[in-house]
Amino acid sequence: MSDIKYTSDHEWMKIEGNTAWIGITTYARHALGDLVYLELPENGRSLKKGDNFAVVESVKAASEIYTPVSGKIVAVNDALSDNLEDLKEDLDKGWIIKIEMSDAAEAQGLMDATSYKKYTESLS
Repeated sequence: MSDIKYTSDHEWMKIEGNTAWIGITTYARHALGDLVYLELPENGRSLKKGDNFAVVESVKAASEIYTPVSGKIVAVNDALSDNLEDLKEDLDKGWIIKIEMSDAAEAQGLMDATSYKKYTESLS
């Protein structure tokens, strides 16, 4: 997972070329508890860095999910709607959207796995 980047809002992002897979971290998933609903965005939607693009609801709360980079959504993982347990830090099943980045440099300020681990430990 060393090539995955993390945000302070608990999203993860993996970049391949000009495409980024975005999901929520295991930390966020555990903090939310039992998930009950995921509101997914429309494919083709343009996003600016920091825009919310989805909402995940649990028995505890509803949380917005934000994009760490600007770009256009090129794929939405619709399978998650029926299988919320797959919403985890798993590139094969747990990604929410794939985005074609308009400015890959926006990802430079994100945390690596070591920094994110230290960050989450500081929240405890």
